[in-house]
Amino acid sequence: MTTMQLDAVPSTTQSSSSALPPGSAIGIFGSGQLGRMFTQAAQRMGYRVHLFSTDQASPTGEAADSQYNAAYDDLDAVADFAREVEVITFEFENVPFSALDRAQQLVPVRPSAAVLKTVQHRVREKRFLQQIGVTCTPFCAVSSGSDLQHAVSALGCPVVLKTVQEGYDGKGQVRIDKAEDAASAWKSLGSTEAILEGFVDFSHELSILAARGMDGSIATYGPIGNQHDQHILDVSIIPLRALAEVGPKAIEIACTIVTQLDVIGIICVEFFLTKDGQLFVNEIAPRPHNSGHLTMDAFVTSQFEQQVRTVCGMPLGSAVQTGPAAMANLLGDLWRDGEPDWQRVLQIPEVKLHLYGKQCARPGRKMGHLTALADTAEEAERIVRQARELLTTC
Repeated sequence: MTTMQLDAVPSTTQSSSSALPPGSAIGIFGSGQLGRMFTQAAQRMGYRVHLFSTDQASPTGEAADSQYNAAYDDLDAVADFAREVEVITFEFENVPFSALDRAQQLVPVRPSAAVLKTVQHRVREKRFLQQIGVTCTPFCAVSSGSDLQHAVSALGCPVVLKTVQEGYDGKGQVRIDKAEDAASAWKSLGSTEAILEGFVDFSHELSILAARGMDGSIATYGPIGNQHDQHILDVSIIPLRALAEVGPKAIEIACTIVTQLDVIGIICVEFFLTKDGQLFVNEIAPRPHNSGHLTMDAFVTSQFEQQVRTVCGMPLGSAVQTGPAAMANLLGDLWRDGEPDWQRVLQIPEVKLHLYGKQCARPGRKMGHLTALADTAEEAERIVRQARELLTTC
């Protein structure tokens, strides 16, 4: 196994004496499936979860103990919400910094507003990685069409133009294959600030999840092998033989990042592995991650329970893997002809079904996932793909 747990330099900003016992109220910003699964993990441990969201009907809202609906830029509402809880976390990185900063004046926010400020902006994120000596994808900051032309010349084609904030699953980005396409790409992005990233000819995509407690201890999951389809995560596998050699280095990098950022919580570090064995950090997500969903069924402690433990100041749980596993996303496309026949999937005893409680199925929207457990990762991948295929056939 390449999962590990180790001690790191204790945090300079947190004290382990302020652990919150079960029964405490945790606030969460964001109401998607990550918040839902966090809420379920927290409630199993006896915590109450209060939701702050702009949406009145949501996956997290179905599970949370209470719900506060307001805009994130309504800082008075944010302050009122913060006064009702004992700690705050978040399930997506597009929460405005101002909201976390205001909440942090009243209660602990974990990870902190400073962490969010760094990783929610792609240029700041890349510059941070450079400063701590971590190799990331080549990039140039871009703020005009002229900047883009110079950046394309510097990096060469192909390159990918991305918004500096927001954008996920392929949204907010344009691939540029020829220099003469730069002007139209800039116009289509509709942004005044962007980042141009060099194209990495990779053999594998992988991720490491790293949870860091208030005492500085770190637990890691991975490397998890990830396969994408149309820029959306399709299948995740652990352990993947092709990643065994680079696993320790990837874990070391993730531990460096989570420590240097002074994270209290869990992050996901996404990597590209090149054909000649080099690792490039692609992105950092300051929260649980889609690729870590298989930890719910194949590890002693899931990524969501680990998030609960860290934000409440409790000791970390074991990150030991109990067996090989593979996860397959269920997108809204599967609902094209109505509700899928779940009985066909559940007739396979090695498969676990997780649905997110979303009311509207749209193409490309993550509605749930399947996890398969087996004696080998290869067999788990075969089973989970077969199970999902049953939902697309009559």
